[in-house]
Amino acid sequence: MSETNESVEPGEPWFEPEKDVEDSIVVNEYDITAAPNDFNVMTIFNFIESRVVKIPGFQRNYVWDLVKASKLIESIIIGLPIPQVFLYESSRNQFLVIDGQQRLMTIYYFIKQHFPHWDKRAKLRTIFAERGEIPDEILHDDTFFSKFNLKLPSKLPDTPNRFSGLNYSTLGDHKTQFDLRAIRNVIIKQNFPPDDDSCIYEIFNRLNTGGVNLKAQEIRNSLYHSNFYNLLNRLNVLENWRRFLGFPEPDLHMKDIEIILRGFAMLIDSPQYKPSMTKFLNGFSKRSSALGPEKIAYLEDLFKSFLDSCRSLSDNSFYAKTGKFNISLFDATFAAICSAPFQAHSSVQAPVQPAKLIKLQEDPDFSKASQSETASSRNVDIRLRRAREILQ
Repeated sequence: MSETNESVEPGEPWFEPEKDVEDSIVVNEYDITAAPNDFNVMTIFNFIESRVVKIPGFQRNYVWDLVKASKLIESIIIGLPIPQVFLYESSRNQFLVIDGQQRLMTIYYFIKQHFPHWDKRAKLRTIFAERGEIPDEILHDDTFFSKFNLKLPSKLPDTPNRFSGLNYSTLGDHKTQFDLRAIRNVIIKQNFPPDDDSCIYEIFNRLNTGGVNLKAQEIRNSLYHSNFYNLLNRLNVLENWRRFLGFPEPDLHMKDIEIILRGFAMLIDSPQYKPSMTKFLNGFSKRSSALGPEKIAYLEDLFKSFLDSCRSLSDNSFYAKTGKFNISLFDATFAAICSAPFQAHSSVQAPVQPAKLIKLQEDPDFSKASQSETASSRNVDIRLRRAREILQ
């Protein structure tokens, strides 16, 4: 870990926060239906297995501990009501989880009889994103999972909970009632306009019964998951990339993936940029979902060649004086260095010179455009222009 990152207190963001005014939604411009459906537990499990119900890229990491997960399973067994699940109908017989991921994944893991280790959950998210499932060889790997035996506290002193220690295969007579227990699912469908994702994005953003809203990239990962997003996940675990971020493990809320996405968006689509940044990245994500294998392979090589060109830079080269990662500095640098190679469909050859990067950081115009109204068209244009003029 770099010295710079050690100055960030636990719980604080590790990146420089930016101000981005979000566009408001005019509700009466949309036609949305919400229909309740009761699916039993085994039907829900089969939906996840067959990918009818998708949890693409794990919207956020699975965060429940064994006790909390066990209490949900106990509630289902004995017939206590549990919160309803919200699904978005993205196409015919295809549903995305808006709210309820933790509950659905608890059911999935319990029936699979394996519970994920805490320190492997970010890696499991990447595996799930790339393969659409957790392969059997990973599921039975003790480094990733332990046995999912229920861990439940006693209701009375010296009286053990009758379900504690059981797993799916040892439920006995309770297994059938668990399989057939109904869970309320509310299916949301946007009827009009058909090609505008802003409304469903806002639903993702606002609706979370757990009390913690999803971050922008978590929502994006659900709405626009594609082979391009598989690429972002692969790039995000590269050792040279983690070096510049300052920590080895992927960010729980996918901010690191958003930074890579933003670099590509500024490189490819910056002439079309207009606020907000969130809306711009949403549109770029949607368009990039149609990229073919050849284009994705090229972008992967381009990003790796950029990292190679940065070998002479210190670990904290993209950090501000505050000790936090400067997103604006990174995406402007990436776009400037990769611009000519991208147009020529080649890789980055010349090394990034540390002195020039420092000059960009200290440039008055770049600095001013990075301090306020960072998502305005004018300031984005200034940062990209000054990066090209200084770095190229």
